[in-house]
Amino acid sequence: MTTEESFKKILAECRAVFEMKMHDYGTSWRVLRPSSITDQIFIKASRIRNIQEKQAQKIEEGIRNEFIAIVNYSIMALVQLELPQNEDWDLPCEKALALYDNYAEKAFLLMDKKNHDYGEAWRQMRISSITDIILQKIMRVKQIEDNDEKLLASEGLAANYYDMLNYAVFVLIRI
Repeated sequence: MTTEESFKKILAECRAVFEMKMHDYGTSWRVLRPSSITDQIFIKASRIRNIQEKQAQKIEEGIRNEFIAIVNYSIMALVQLELPQNEDWDLPCEKALALYDNYAEKAFLLMDKKNHDYGEAWRQMRISSITDIILQKIMRVKQIEDNDEKLLASEGLAANYYDMLNYAVFVLIRI
């Protein structure tokens, strides 16, 4: 399977999880500010790193589900950056899925461009290194948020969320 095919397959799996959780919880995630979503991603990435370092876990849910959550939370964050915070939190499911698909497609297109230039270097990376890079991106996002998004020379919030999403998909392809 090509990277493009694998990437789209994983995104479809993540979307299916997103859709099932939306069935269970609706769009309750809309109440979260982007900074709260950043913290949710931090929790997931921290758990992954702890499991990798300890080489053991006490909760049955494995790291694969945590990487799926990172993909889905990253898309939620991108949606939250787009939609006004004072907009109705009860987003129709069809609109939420359309927004999900839009950001998933943008992530795919970004991955395709970067993958071309970097020559699929991610395939040679350690999964633990990708986890560390995701944590680094989270730290960057937190700093940008703490600076009220005033940047001097860096990419903004959306670019970092896209990178976290794409790195998580790469891990899901690998595992």
